[in-house]
Order: sequence, then C-alpha cells, then structure tokens
Amino acid sequence: MIDLLDGRLKFRHLGLVVAVAEHGSVVRAAEALHLTQPAATRTLRELEDLVGARLFDRGPRGMTATVYGTAMVEHARLVLAEVRRAGEHLAGLREGQTGTVTVGTLLAGTSVLLPRAVAALKRERPRVTVVVREATYDVLYQQLLAGEVDVVVGRLSPPPEPGRVRQHALYHEPIRLMARRSHPLHLAGREVELAETLAHPWILPLEQTTLRGELEALFDRSGLPLPADRVECTSILTVRALLLATDMIAALPELVVTGDDQLAPLPVPLESVRRTVGTTLVAGRTMTPAVREFVRHLEVEGEELGAALAGV
Repeated sequence: MIDLLDGRLKFRHLGLVVAVAEHGSVVRAAEALHLTQPAATRTLRELEDLVGARLFDRGPRGMTATVYGTAMVEHARLVLAEVRRAGEHLAGLREGQTGTVTVGTLLAGTSVLLPRAVAALKRERPRVTVVVREATYDVLYQQLLAGEVDVVVGRLSPPPEPGRVRQHALYHEPIRLMARRSHPLHLAGREVELAETLAHPWILPLEQTTLRGELEALFDRSGLPLPADRVECTSILTVRALLLATDMIAALPELVVTGDDQLAPLPVPLESVRRTVGTTLVAGRTMTPAVREFVRHLEVEGEELGAALAGV
C-alpha cells in the first residue's frame, strides 16, 4: 500500500504533475511554475519514486499521462482546488469583502440572469472577483466537481451523479424559434408549420445539450427529420450574426433575444420545449461568503425574472 500521508508527498509534487499534464512537457511546466528544468525533473522523479510507477510517457509530441499519471493528476487537482478554496474561505471570513467567485454558465444564464446577479454582487462587494467560464454542461459539471467552478448557472439538466450535486430552480423560460425580421417566413404573414422551416437552414445546439435532445424529440413527434442543412453552435454571438446575415433559424431562450429589435420569433409553437433555469452546486461543499452572496443575488434576480416571464 502507498502511504501518501507519511510526509514525503509535497504540494510541489502535486503542482508539478498538474502542470506537466496541462503543458505537455517538463520544460514548459517548469516555466509556468517558475522553476528550473533540473528542479522540475527532480521533483517529478521524486513523485514517481514515491508512487512506484511511471506517471508520463515521453513521445515526439510531448509527455502523455499513463494510467497512473491520469489518476494522480485527477486527485492532485482536487487537493489543490480544495486548498485554494480553504484559503479563499479563510480570507473571506477574515476580511468579509474579498474573495473570488468562479461561475460556470450555459447559454440560458448568460444574457440576463448572470449579468444582473454579477452587477448586484459588485455593488455590494466591489472587491470580490468574479470569473465567468462558458461551456457545455458536461464540461462545467466536471469542473464543478473538481472545485474549479463554484456554481453552474443555466438550464438545469439531470446530473450524471445526482447525489453529488444539489440543484435549485429559479424560473421557467420558453424557447422561441428565432429569425431575422426580414426572413421569408416572417414576410409570409401567417402561422408557420414546423415542417415549413425545413426549407431553410437551421442552427442547432450541440449534441451534448439538453435543448438539442428536446428539439430532436420535437421533430420525432412531428414525424420530421432533423434539418439536413444545419450548423451546430452554442455561441450566442455567432448564432446572432448568422441569423442576421442569412435565412437561418435557431431555437433560443426567450431572454437571450429580449430587446433585440433585429430578431423576432417565428409563429411556430414550441410549447413542449421549455426549460428550467437555476443553479447547480456540489452537495455538502461549504460555500465561501463571496459565493454565498453571489448565489443569494442569483436567487433574487431569478425570482424577479420568473415573475416577469409569468406576467405577474
């Protein structure tokens, strides 16, 4: 049995193994950590001697983690993330008005909810740093579990491991089929059937997204194939530019396009495609004061948005 608590394992070992995995070489890892190359090589050798296994294979394209290296990197990231969180927690308790909040966001939370919550937090705590990472849910879920993200904001999806996270619904938001105002289907001046939209190119969400699955189910129930002429994208800036420049169609959350006078919803009902926007956090993980305040602002802003969408 390998005893990693006997005092020989150091934080410099953990930091180096993560850096080598990220940069692909000892030389670049040493530069990133401000170490000399011999010192980095010696530290890696110490760690390999400690665990009794080679952690990286060296090849023409750099260093690749072995099965032992992959396991070590995963655990090293978790340990380093928790230590960083401990430091932030203590600093937040001591100073009250400082800290860092790292939020992962999906398309659903980017346009209105997240900016409002960040602005509200910064008004109260201007010295709190907010880091925003936008990605698909599968990527953000892993970052959340690893401690690299404090909270995920956006459409709630069933988590792969329900017991490891807790989710809180903030509001329900309709999905609208959007196109530019001069789109031929707008100019038709009548209600449009879903089948008619297949004559035009579509922008679909990536396959990893819940919205993509719901759209596929909608087409299937309607006895229709997925649009053959399509682009797959979740970047709202790219989606909007394509909608304005072409006859493309995209299914978007209502709040994403609220106030955009160049886009308009097509008269195609999508009642079966709705989504719940909320927060996802790791179950049982203690929130720092800064994260706790940010989550509180998300809940306040979410309640207001929910009331507005419901017409209250």
